[in-house]
Amino acid sequence: MAGGQPSRLAARVAAHPGSARLAPRQTCKHRAVSALLPERLLSAFEQIVGRDHVIFDPDRLVSYDTDWTGRYRGHTPAVVRPASNAEVAAVVALCSGEGIALCLRGGNTGLVGGSVPLAGECVLHLGRLRRLEIDADAGRACAEAGVSLGDLQDAARRAGWEYAVDFSSRDSATLGGSIATNAGGFRALRHGTTRAQILGVEAVFGDGRVVSHLAGLPKEVTGYDVAALLCGSEGTLGVVTAASLRLVPPSSEKVAALLGFSSTDVAFSAAGALRRCLPHLEAMEIFFGKEMSLVSTRFELPQPLAHSYSAYLLIEVADTTDPAPRVSEAIDGLAGVGEVAVAVGAERRSALWRYRETIPEAIASVGVPHKLDVSLPSRSIHSFVEEVPEVVRAIAPGAETWIFGHAGEGNLHVNVCRVAGDGETVDEAVLTLVTDMGGSISGEHGIGVAKKRWLHLNRSETEIAVFRSLKRALDPAGVLNPNVLLP
Repeated sequence: MAGGQPSRLAARVAAHPGSARLAPRQTCKHRAVSALLPERLLSAFEQIVGRDHVIFDPDRLVSYDTDWTGRYRGHTPAVVRPASNAEVAAVVALCSGEGIALCLRGGNTGLVGGSVPLAGECVLHLGRLRRLEIDADAGRACAEAGVSLGDLQDAARRAGWEYAVDFSSRDSATLGGSIATNAGGFRALRHGTTRAQILGVEAVFGDGRVVSHLAGLPKEVTGYDVAALLCGSEGTLGVVTAASLRLVPPSSEKVAALLGFSSTDVAFSAAGALRRCLPHLEAMEIFFGKEMSLVSTRFELPQPLAHSYSAYLLIEVADTTDPAPRVSEAIDGLAGVGEVAVAVGAERRSALWRYRETIPEAIASVGVPHKLDVSLPSRSIHSFVEEVPEVVRAIAPGAETWIFGHAGEGNLHVNVCRVAGDGETVDEAVLTLVTDMGGSISGEHGIGVAKKRWLHLNRSETEIAVFRSLKRALDPAGVLNPNVLLP
């Protein structure tokens, strides 16, 4: 909550810590009703969104209890599924007046526990907000929060444009979630993160007030940028229900290349050189021999290069003319490249990308991972990659550390599996190492519940106080994602 106090609902749930599944009771209407949510509130929710879109049957609530990683588990008395901004505003206003905490939910592809009702919050699921329009003349999209990134990309492509943000979970991840976390993904190197794509938003603040500014003008200076404020706020300030988005011209010619290096320091040096000489470089991913071996074994993929290497760079260059000669020239000028696999057609490029995109799934097959998404300055990134496995082993000898990420932005995803207990000692050691090296404890996944106790490593007391002031101003009752971000 904004002032550090739990909601009345959260307080009731806290009094029943063993209620991992909510026991139903029967009413005169012959339906199961949550033991923790009064009949009058369920009826009020139903009047707003319709009876079919209020879920309180314990068997159906189970799917809302867990995040994608399986690390975070909670429980909720009810899931409410609005279909419009007006319905979202009515639900939020009701919850604000009643002191009922809400956990915001999209595609549930988040990796820091932000979409899990860990303290018994009601879940506000935005999956029914699916309207999508493309203005082909303006190169602009207007999409609601429940639209998947994959659907948005397909619609933009059919209209002769592209939506620049992309990552592996594109077919499940929703626009609302990507805005909430200011998601970056593979193509942020060239096009920037989600914040750079937003031209305007429609949102509901924590007391039910609505702001709608969807004109989508590419240049406008008329006061505070509310869209930029909400982007990356992880649903703590408002519920983004729709956004106007910048589209980018398509690049019809694409080349992907996988480069093998004998050492990590040479790979990172090559990454810097490629950025300087390839202005149309869209993506540059890095992973290491351990991850390549895991993916190849788990998915029975052939080794893409004749030999194994300590580090791999996967790059993609996109232009309106064939970039292959420029890519070849750039690679020829690099020091320390062992072998190269080049792919031009869509099918061959997709085959190369599979070695990178399936790494998270392969890691999940080893065990439930602690996902520590971090960013580091170029001067420190090689040292971090070398040191972090040793730091983890010193604390948890049986743990396994996996590293991959976006080399162009210094954004690495550290995954630690087979950690005993809650693993917070490991998390703290890794995040402390990051900040000691001048880095950030979150590059693109957000803070969520996973990292909020360490927010002070990157943000001063004054900054956190400003965050709290913004929270109180826009969510006075503290009902929106009250257990996320702020320690």
